[in-house]
Amino acid sequence: MTHPHSADDGRDARRAFLHRAAAATTGVALFGWGTRVLAEQEEEQVSANEDLMREHGVLKRALLIYRDAISRLDANQDIPPDALANTAKLIRRFIEEYHEKQEEDYLFPRFEKAGQLVDLVHTLRLQHQRGRERTNAIIQLATPAGLKDPSSRTQLVQHMSLFVRMYEPHEAREDTVLFPAFKKLVSQHEYAALGEQFEKNERQMFGGDGFGMAVNKVAGLEQTLGLYDLAQFTPPQMEQGRR
Repeated sequence: MTHPHSADDGRDARRAFLHRAAAATTGVALFGWGTRVLAEQEEEQVSANEDLMREHGVLKRALLIYRDAISRLDANQDIPPDALANTAKLIRRFIEEYHEKQEEDYLFPRFEKAGQLVDLVHTLRLQHQRGRERTNAIIQLATPAGLKDPSSRTQLVQHMSLFVRMYEPHEAREDTVLFPAFKKLVSQHEYAALGEQFEKNERQMFGGDGFGMAVNKVAGLEQTLGLYDLAQFTPPQMEQGRR
C-alpha cells in the first residue's frame, strides 16, 4: 500500500536536491569569479613606496619639459604657451595637491613622531611650499602675453630653473633615503595598509586611475613639444680610440 504522502515527499526531495545543486553550482561560479577579481586586484595593487616612486616618474617627465622650455626661451625660440601652462597645472594637480599631500599626511608625521630624519623632513616640507610658489608663478607667466614680454620671459625661465634645480635632488633624496627608511619605520601590516590607502585616495581624488591619467597627460605634452620619442635622447656611438 502506498503511503498517502509518498508522492509529495518525493517531489520535496527532488526540489531540495535541485536547490542544493543550484546553490553548489552558483557557489563554484561565484568562487571562481571572486578568485579572478581578487587576482586582478592583487595585480593592480602596488606598495606605498612603489606608488610614490612611480609618481616621481611623472614629475621627472615634467621637469624634462621645463628643461626644454628653458633652452628654447634662452635661445629666443617660440614655445606653445598652453603646453607650458598645462605642464605646470599637471604638476600642481597631480604632484603638489595629491602626491605631496600623501607625503605630508602619511609619511612626514610618522618620521617626526619617531624622531627620525626630522631635519630632512623639515627641508622636504619647506621645499614643497617653495615649489608651489614657483608653480603658481609659472602658470601666471606662461601666457601668450607673458611669453612676448622680455621681462616676463626672463622671470619664467628663472622660476622654472629654480624649480628644476630644487626638485631633481628633492625627489632623488626621497627615493634613496626617505622611502627606504619609511618601509623600515612602520610594520609590514601598516605598510601594506598604507599602499591600499594611497590607491583609495587616488581614486577618490581623480575618479579612477590618477597615475594613468597623469602619464597620458604628460605624454601628450611631450608629443606637442616633440619630446616623446625616447630615441632622440640616445647619444651617437663613440668613435673607436676616443673616449
